[in-house]
Amino acid sequence: MSLTRTDLTTLRELLGARLTELQAEVRAAVQAQREAVGDGGHEVSDRKDEAALRLLAEVDGAQQQRDLDELSEVEAALHRLDLGTYGDCVDCREPISLPRLRVQPAALRCAACQTAHEHASGR
Repeated sequence: MSLTRTDLTTLRELLGARLTELQAEVRAAVQAQREAVGDGGHEVSDRKDEAALRLLAEVDGAQQQRDLDELSEVEAALHRLDLGTYGDCVDCREPISLPRLRVQPAALRCAACQTAHEHASGR
């Protein structure tokens, strides 16, 4: 099944909206980090507080990395749209189904190839 011009327009809009959301989230995280570093005045009273702060920092770092990874995926999908290669599975070269792209517009693989990829990588 080929994607229609309307499908491509809708998917570009979805990708653009997600790109804007991710950029805002990354900017907010960077700003929060700057404020936290500049706020060296808070005191940690015990080891439990220190451990809790370390855990929060690790979670924040993981969330920020996830956002950066997804941002890169969305930018790559928009680039594929510009090149005219969007919607083709990178493994089998078959079209990725429209329902899959509606749910995961930055998808690189069809559902079958994605499953195989995840099994091969141990996920």
